[in-house]
Amino acid sequence: MDTKSKNSRKLGVIVVVLFLGVCSILIMNNYGNIRRYLESETGQENRQTEAVFDMGDELAEGNYILYNEYSEETELSEVLYNYGQQEFDLTRKFMEYGVFDEEGNSLLDETTDQAADRLMNAESYYAFRVEYQFSEEGELSSIQVSGSELAVQDEYAVESNYLLEAENIRYSNNISSICEPGGVSIIYGMTDENLSSYTETTYPESMDLNSMTNSNAFRDPFEIMILVVIAAALLLPCVKRLDISEMKLFRVSFEIPVIVLFFLLVSDIFWTTGRVVYSTLQGELRGGMGVMVNFLMWMCIFGIIFWAFTSLRAIIRMKGAYWRERTLTPKVIRWIRYGDGNAKKVRDGIGNVIRKVKRFFMDQYDALLHLDFRDKTNRTILRIVVINFVILAIVCLFWFYGMFALIIYSILLFLFLRRFTRDLQEKYGLLLKSTNELAEGHLDTPIEGDMGLFNPIREELKKIQKGFKKAVEEEVKNERMKTELVTNVSHDLRTPLTAIITYTDLLKNEKDEEKRREYIEVLEKKSLRLKVLIEDLFEISKAASKSVKMNYMKVDIVDLLKQVGLENDSRIKEANLEFRWKLPDHKIVMYLDSQKTYRIFENLIVNITKYAMRHTRAYIEMTEEEKHVHISMKNVSATELDFNVDEITDRFVRGDASRNTEGSGLGLAIAKSFVELQHGTLKISTEADLFKADIILPKMEMPQEAGQEPEGQNVPRQPEESGSTQEE
Repeated sequence: MDTKSKNSRKLGVIVVVLFLGVCSILIMNNYGNIRRYLESETGQENRQTEAVFDMGDELAEGNYILYNEYSEETELSEVLYNYGQQEFDLTRKFMEYGVFDEEGNSLLDETTDQAADRLMNAESYYAFRVEYQFSEEGELSSIQVSGSELAVQDEYAVESNYLLEAENIRYSNNISSICEPGGVSIIYGMTDENLSSYTETTYPESMDLNSMTNSNAFRDPFEIMILVVIAAALLLPCVKRLDISEMKLFRVSFEIPVIVLFFLLVSDIFWTTGRVVYSTLQGELRGGMGVMVNFLMWMCIFGIIFWAFTSLRAIIRMKGAYWRERTLTPKVIRWIRYGDGNAKKVRDGIGNVIRKVKRFFMDQYDALLHLDFRDKTNRTILRIVVINFVILAIVCLFWFYGMFALIIYSILLFLFLRRFTRDLQEKYGLLLKSTNELAEGHLDTPIEGDMGLFNPIREELKKIQKGFKKAVEEEVKNERMKTELVTNVSHDLRTPLTAIITYTDLLKNEKDEEKRREYIEVLEKKSLRLKVLIEDLFEISKAASKSVKMNYMKVDIVDLLKQVGLENDSRIKEANLEFRWKLPDHKIVMYLDSQKTYRIFENLIVNITKYAMRHTRAYIEMTEEEKHVHISMKNVSATELDFNVDEITDRFVRGDASRNTEGSGLGLAIAKSFVELQHGTLKISTEADLFKADIILPKMEMPQEAGQEPEGQNVPRQPEESGSTQEE
């Protein structure tokens, strides 16, 4: 049985060798066809047609050069300096040319009368002739190509190419700026002799290796033979007497023939074998040595292909067992995962490399996902572009077979973009959720989570949420203040009004004059109290609606504050308070509304007399700065200061919640409004039982046109805003 098997294998080997030899001889027998093809492609006629076809660029440049020689729009020296020697300067040596007007008159001095006549009337004289016609507006109206050496279809193709080249020169080449041909025809003619000379100069006769390897005469037989060898490798084992697939040579691991075939593709087998064929056709490999080299080359190529596909054919026969027995990758993976110390080192090294690569790409992905468009993103974008360039450069190394690598890259790019889009959708979902929470009025819901590209928007949403929350709190506060306003106004108005009604009824029935006088005094007191309350209410209402008319004038603020103190001296003494004044010794003249400023000082001093602890000291201090005056009033409170300092200057808010003291609760609110109307600030602060009011009034300038109006109506302006005025 073993003898039969060995004999069968020997027979199979002989058949395979003979088969590969026949394939090699057949492909070598095709060399004659390849030679004839190259000779036809590099013949004089084909090279002339190619030369004419490629001449469009030079002639398009020549249109501007020749017309400029006639019109002299640009100095020749300037043209040479800016554009140097043009390719047209070589081409014009092999042709006749001329510039003609609409009547057919030659415009170039260097064009002879005989040449001009031939160019205009003797088209058949030239092997190649082209005429460019320009309209008066400088547009290229037509191109006509003719010649004894050109077929009709070639003339049409040349005209199309020349038209495209002329448009490219006009819009993309600087030489078109030297002049603009208009109302002329520019004609070029090349005789058969000159065309041959031009072709020999620019397109010398030679066999091109690149054109040979890409020709059908070389590729088609080669590809057919490869398919025949592959078919033989797959079908020959079906004949048991010729089956050599069980030889040790063919029982190799799956990865080996795959790698060999891959390198055959990458190395471009057509180019590699073409070099040997090209050398043979050129005569560099001659005689028996050349035949032997070519035969062995084809035997090796076809033998490698036969071996690779015969080895891979076992996939069909062995099925699942093939992948377990004839693949190295699972064995290597198992060795790396479960092997000894050396395997552990390899495993750790591979794992470290994978982690670094993965971390690098994840960093780039995270940078792309967290681009901040408010900042410069050039570095991140450049990094991504460089990575993409490197990948595409690697793909380009595979030349034609890079298409497969490009497919793989496209799949990976699709997976990357799909994940990137999903992540963006997830971040966008978080953003929409946050905006919906805001839209539904859930202002206390925190806006959390990584939103990637939308992180800047998240920060803006937080600001909006904070602003909305502040606005809502302010609105709630205003509603509460309105409710308290109605309650306090009702109480403060009802108290004196009730007393007036009561004492009026008593007065009607009272006969005793002494008591009547007593009742009248009470009525007067309550009426004055009601009057003050109503006036304060009107004042604060006008101040809140910005309808208060300010009458600015020059005021000595030091003297005004002293005057307020003197006029309230009786109140101060009744309150058993000792005022300590620290005022400048000199005058401080400012542009203020004297009545409103007087009311500010009066309300604050009266507030001290009402709420300060008896037998204590109050301090009033004034300091002058470069741009403002600072007035500070401090006193010790008779009661615990447990109110909100931010609300104490609101309307009808009083320091004694029990309302034991007489007052409207509008004093500080009026003072604050009048200070702000004069572009100043009033700040209330407390520390333990110390109550402090700080007033800052800016030194304002009168507008320049103030002298044209009554002094009391002029509106001052702040030094920082000298370009505008504000009228209240």
